[in-house]
Amino acid sequence: MGLKEWVVPQDKIFYDLFDRLASVVVLASYQLVDLGDKPSAMKSIVTQIKELEHEGDKISHEIYEQLNSTFITPLEPEEISHLASALDDVLDYIDGAARKLNNYGISEMDAHMIELAKLVQLSATELEAAVKCIRSIKEPRTIEERCIEVNRLENLADDVMAHAISDLFKSQDAIHIIKFKDIYEYLEIATDKCEDAANVLSDIAIRHS
Repeated sequence: MGLKEWVVPQDKIFYDLFDRLASVVVLASYQLVDLGDKPSAMKSIVTQIKELEHEGDKISHEIYEQLNSTFITPLEPEEISHLASALDDVLDYIDGAARKLNNYGISEMDAHMIELAKLVQLSATELEAAVKCIRSIKEPRTIEERCIEVNRLENLADDVMAHAISDLFKSQDAIHIIKFKDIYEYLEIATDKCEDAANVLSDIAIRHS
């Protein structure tokens, strides 16, 4: 790295990496919804989600490498680290939910899983829009509005989860209960992780506006 690259903030690098990472999260969330729409293609979709999770890991690693080698950063190092970690966590839980469906031999998502998957997808889309706004924080309110929407979606996911568990325990099949509860929880946690990422973005907007 030359002297110029060492002294001048590498804004574009970090923002480009975050844009890429957020885009991968959105792609994975759409694949998650596809699991409900295309049950016959489950194995293929699960594989695609795993590949996206690996791609997210590579981008996160690149962010940390840039963080370790850049003297001046456009955001606080802790903000960069927390945002990368939060977005990567969303990917991990999307991948985890998809793998559990496949591993448990569940051939088709039920209505609660489909609804939770759609809430994950909507949340990921809001996060992507908010991430694009941090490149130049001229309108922090725009970021805040996206983050508020993610929080609202997470609250909806809590409601869906409550109904899902209530319906699930009407079953007398213990194995069925264990499998479905595990998947519900992974999907609901994915929305929690979206909310965590939104909180990081909201803090960045406040501090840099």
